[in-house]
Amino acid sequence: MSGVALYPRTAGPAVPAPACPETRDAVLAELCAALFASLPRSDQRRRGEAYVRGLLGTRGRKSIRNIAALIGGQAAEQSLHHFISSSTWDWAPVRRALAHYLARVSPPHAWVLRPMVIPKAGDNSVGVDRRFCPAVGQVLNAQEAVGVWAASAERSTPVNWRLHLSDSWLQDGLRRGQASIPDSVRPETLGECTVEAYAGMMRDWGLPLRPLVLDARDMDAPAALLRLRACGLPAMLRISHSLRLTVSGPAAAGRGAEALPAHQILGAARDMRRPVMWRDHGPARVVRTSLTAAVRVGLPALRAASVPAPARRRELLLLGVGENGRRWPAELWLTDMVNVPPAALVRLGKLLDRVDRDFTEIADEVGIRDFAGRSFSGWHRHVTLASAAHAVAALTGGPQERPRLGYVS
Repeated sequence: MSGVALYPRTAGPAVPAPACPETRDAVLAELCAALFASLPRSDQRRRGEAYVRGLLGTRGRKSIRNIAALIGGQAAEQSLHHFISSSTWDWAPVRRALAHYLARVSPPHAWVLRPMVIPKAGDNSVGVDRRFCPAVGQVLNAQEAVGVWAASAERSTPVNWRLHLSDSWLQDGLRRGQASIPDSVRPETLGECTVEAYAGMMRDWGLPLRPLVLDARDMDAPAALLRLRACGLPAMLRISHSLRLTVSGPAAAGRGAEALPAHQILGAARDMRRPVMWRDHGPARVVRTSLTAAVRVGLPALRAASVPAPARRRELLLLGVGENGRRWPAELWLTDMVNVPPAALVRLGKLLDRVDRDFTEIADEVGIRDFAGRSFSGWHRHVTLASAAHAVAALTGGPQERPRLGYVS
């Protein structure tokens, strides 16, 4: 993994993250100045900051109506509705500025991909479809998006989003027109949507190269890893126990090229387990110990048939993680970072827990899933500004109710 820093040193000291709620106004003002520099008009910049403040201060659902009620009533509601749903400002430069701001003040150890399911009662919101949600084990009427999070052991913040649109949306001219879905949005699988959310960001935004961490148990993990490798992006994927891989190196003696389930490969490596220590991401920040074992593996020939031979021959590392006295292995990870120590890989994997915690405790609290409009652009603008609100809360100790707001015209 040459050239990739797992726990990077910046050129200068990172700007310390504020810890006191009293600094929130200063952090919000500084962040909004950086985020909205690309907006051409001063009234747009004022509305952007007002919306972020409203997301941080409104009680309950973060609808435009509720935000406006905190700011200034009906006139503010019309103004903010236009700003989110009908204006022409581009959210991509705002997200890019957010990612660069966080890379400066809170350097990420990794970029983490996390799905977001948004249950909906009706079928008019852009992208709504019948979708199976593994987290609850049932089919829901919902939108589904993928977020890219800048994650460290201390905090995590979403910086980019990609909304998955099914063929029923993209091939229906009427629905597509009503939601104002751009012509550039083409059909893709959920796996392709997931990879492109990260690869496109890294390709176009000039961000520091960090490993990607992804729970890929419910997707085609080898295909995702190969797409990322083709982009030159290091990745670590949590995989299902049944994924079949071939053993390489000394551990392959007597096995030939037979593809075996990942749990069977690591089960045979039980005697190779070694303890590693890591600090959990709960309030107590307790130091815990896990057992790990790693085996070099490859992808089965049929799985990688469409990949050029040099890429197929590159080894991967299969990492097992578990605890004494419990099922082994409890977690399985596949990575192309074959020379990174297992302890560092375990710490990277635990960033999934950091992101899950912050999603529940911060992102949902600032309304990341609360947009009720129908338009493609409106959804993207809302989640962009909700990500900014999340950043302010994460940098200043969590959501803070009812900040000082003023009417925005």
